[in-house]
Amino acid sequence: MAEVPKFDEAVLRKICDILGDTYTGLTGSEIGQLLQNCGIDDPFPGETKRRRLFEALSRRQKQDRCGNNVVAFIYAAMNPVRYVGNRELFEERRSLLNEVFAFAGYTLGEDGKLRKIEKAHTLSEAQERASRLRKELIARKVHPDVLRFCRAELLQDNYFHAVFEAAKSVADKIREKTGLTSDGAKLVDEAFGGKKPLLAFNTLQTETERSEHTGLMNLMKGLFGVFRNTTAHAPKIKWSISEQDALDMLTLTSLIHRRLDQAVLTRSQRENAMNA
Repeated sequence: MAEVPKFDEAVLRKICDILGDTYTGLTGSEIGQLLQNCGIDDPFPGETKRRRLFEALSRRQKQDRCGNNVVAFIYAAMNPVRYVGNRELFEERRSLLNEVFAFAGYTLGEDGKLRKIEKAHTLSEAQERASRLRKELIARKVHPDVLRFCRAELLQDNYFHAVFEAAKSVADKIREKTGLTSDGAKLVDEAFGGKKPLLAFNTLQTETERSEHTGLMNLMKGLFGVFRNTTAHAPKIKWSISEQDALDMLTLTSLIHRRLDQAVLTRSQRENAMNA
């Protein structure tokens, strides 16, 4: 890991407040075990979780003159494997942490790793942006599954994360409805392709219906091609999305979500596995 600058005391304290929260934070035993695993001294094991964690991490980064071991602890605490079966808790902690990390110029991804972003300077910047985008999307009557990606912490990086996460939610819904495990265009082909697709947008009885079905397939592939495949090969911070682009892409995602809600499973997941 390249050298990470020391975290500002206020930022570090807020990180510890989140990870040491009385109700939603790590347990005392988890904090002790993670500190031990990371080779970080635990000078005040009898203190409150927040102070215990802050003192341990603050002293270590002062000793190291960098924030690398703080990052190592965060990676250990936010390792996605720890949250198997409890994704809600992972997302809640990640969301809260990202509000703080934004002021240090970082964002915590779904893989539990930090990435650099443009540093935020005020809360109002992100909140105003989120409020404006959400208001416009509500006026467009977009699908509820899209609105949840308009949170302030997702909009720190030029709308990128809101659109990126919304695009991923389309794939999540297809997997949820079908039991498939692939992603992107391959997932669309497996779910909707062939003469007898696993999922159908209509009865497929007429040429018009078959054309509509194919068109919606291509629309989803286009969405994945723009926001999933492109960003897999480019640094996120360098790929800027304007507010208008975000509105249009989130509206498109809304259309896809509505049609997916109406899509019919033509055979059971068991039958699909047998035919695979």
